[in-house]
Amino acid sequence: MDWIASLQGLVGGVLIGLSAVWLMGSLGRIAGISGIVGGLITQRPKGDSAWRLAFFAGLVSGPLLVMAVGGGLGNVVNVPGAVIGEPAGGVSLMLLSGLLVGLGTGLSSGCTSGHGVCGLARLSPRSIAATCVFLVAAIATVYVIRHVIGGGA
Repeated sequence: MDWIASLQGLVGGVLIGLSAVWLMGSLGRIAGISGIVGGLITQRPKGDSAWRLAFFAGLVSGPLLVMAVGGGLGNVVNVPGAVIGEPAGGVSLMLLSGLLVGLGTGLSSGCTSGHGVCGLARLSPRSIAATCVFLVAAIATVYVIRHVIGGGA
């Protein structure tokens, strides 16, 4: 077992939970990344752009800070030589995937962070259903890519 990777995951999970609680307690907002970023891109400023920008800046600067203090790009567990900064299918596939995720979260009114972290903690039935759908879709996608198409590790 890779204790360092497990510890990093634990610390990351705790920080995500604390940031979600902080945002809910201080502004009464759900920490759904797609909604926060989508609000920055598609909505006119309604006086809430500052916290959205701060949240997004923290989201982007966190990994950069880890890299700056010597954390590297973050090795992918059990995949020698692979790093998070090198998408397996290339940058174009990563961008297409990101676009599809953005469309999906827009259609489903939320993403894994909003439904999976905040919604499950609030025992929201809609978020429980959405998270189950996310998980089943992710499992099916990985199965198709690895066993039907034959890509991936």
